[in-house]
Amino acid sequence: MIDKTALEKRALHLVVADGRTVAPTLAKEFGLSRQAVSNHLKRLAGEGLIAADGATRARVWRMAEQVRTTENFQRAGLSEDHVWRQIFAPVVADLAENVRDIWRYGITEMVNNAIDHSSAEEVHVGIARNALYTQAWIADDGEGIFLKIQKALELFDPREAILELAKGKFTTDPANHSGEGIFFTSKVFDLFDIHSGSLHFMHEDGTEDLLIERPKDAPGTIVLMRLNNDSPRTTKGVFDKFAAPEEYSFAKTIVPVRLAQYEGEKLVSRSQAKRLTLRFERFKTVVLDFGGVEEIGQAFADEVFRVFQTAHPGTQMIPANMTPAVKAMIGRAKGHAAASNPDS
Repeated sequence: MIDKTALEKRALHLVVADGRTVAPTLAKEFGLSRQAVSNHLKRLAGEGLIAADGATRARVWRMAEQVRTTENFQRAGLSEDHVWRQIFAPVVADLAENVRDIWRYGITEMVNNAIDHSSAEEVHVGIARNALYTQAWIADDGEGIFLKIQKALELFDPREAILELAKGKFTTDPANHSGEGIFFTSKVFDLFDIHSGSLHFMHEDGTEDLLIERPKDAPGTIVLMRLNNDSPRTTKGVFDKFAAPEEYSFAKTIVPVRLAQYEGEKLVSRSQAKRLTLRFERFKTVVLDFGGVEEIGQAFADEVFRVFQTAHPGTQMIPANMTPAVKAMIGRAKGHAAASNPDS
């Protein structure tokens, strides 16, 4: 007896992964004939869960949107709570409380960012839901988030702004904002994507953060968020992961070191290390994720793990996902630090 619920769920996930191979994969995994699989897929299409492009062997299945809502707002006088209640809340109203909480947090944070920081004329928002996940976007026609951060910190390159966002605790308006919104929003969703200018930063749960450069500039800023409709994640669980024990402060961060390594570069210099460690002293714990970094230079390692660490003993730095070459160079730097500070 075929478990129809399991088959349906698997079919939907296969449609998301590759709509061209859904039928043969289902037939193989569930021991069904192509005709039986075809009937199941037609049933899902009839229920409005999936849709097909093309015919017969050239058919490509895709997820069918059950709802899509978009709206444009004038930024002046706009309230993030108003946008949430009018556009987004109705679409996720029947989902579990933890999922609704994540959506309210992310939407209100990102809309507020557009209101307070973008200097835009308009804010464009939208949300679309299918049988597996919901995704939403907030766009503005303002200056652009990476350029604004570059100017605020007097950075040489707008790509450095992405590294600062990934660290957290950065805002161009410290009197009114904590600098936590983008950091935590990027962590609570399955997918978080910012596109501004020619740069595209994407954080996807379970994968490495990506910095992508596009040949064409995109005006303003576009933020995209996606979350499975049955996600078990909670905002509290994510916040607790980065809080100090028995405290409610944002005390820990995870920094993808590869974001400091631009295409064709190797991490070898002290200036690169200083760029990486900028504002690390604001955290009690910094996890340095070396995923995607094959090797580092002696000067880079020394600046991070001896010079900076000696100057900031209250910040614990934990390297992770190291290649043998990276681990050896960090070990060497730590050895020199221990030798120069025998009483520490």
